[in-house]
Amino acid sequence: MNAEFINPFLKAAVNVLSMMAFVNPVAGKPFLKSDNKAQGDISGVIGLTGATRGVVVFTLSQAAALKIVGSMLGEHYDHLTPEVSDAIGELTNMISGDARRELAGKGFKFEAGLPSIIKGPDHVIENMTKGPTVAIPFDIDGAKFVVEMSFE
Repeated sequence: MNAEFINPFLKAAVNVLSMMAFVNPVAGKPFLKSDNKAQGDISGVIGLTGATRGVVVFTLSQAAALKIVGSMLGEHYDHLTPEVSDAIGELTNMISGDARRELAGKGFKFEAGLPSIIKGPDHVIENMTKGPTVAIPFDIDGAKFVVEMSFE
């Protein structure tokens, strides 16, 4: 995977969540994933084509999803409702779009598919790409989420 692809997704997650959900995510140290197990309870997954094939995954603990979506929509949620799922799909799309704009400025043009949502503890995400999966963990006041990307 091209190392230039990592920072745009890190910046996109911070930008989108601070602007749309009024939260301040703190990034941890990126790492390579060694399995397909999701890091959270709900994941938005979006495929990319263009400069190369890839996938972006926005996976959140239930606490992070409820905190982010609640702040974004001005509502209180105590479980993963259909509205929370829809919002996670839209945030996945926004993070992907923000990162893709930055990558296009560097000469890497990507098109995105529609986001899919996968829920449940210990869910698995089977990537169709052959490249490694880089994960960037984030924290919002103790609530955890991860942005993952994999490119061929």
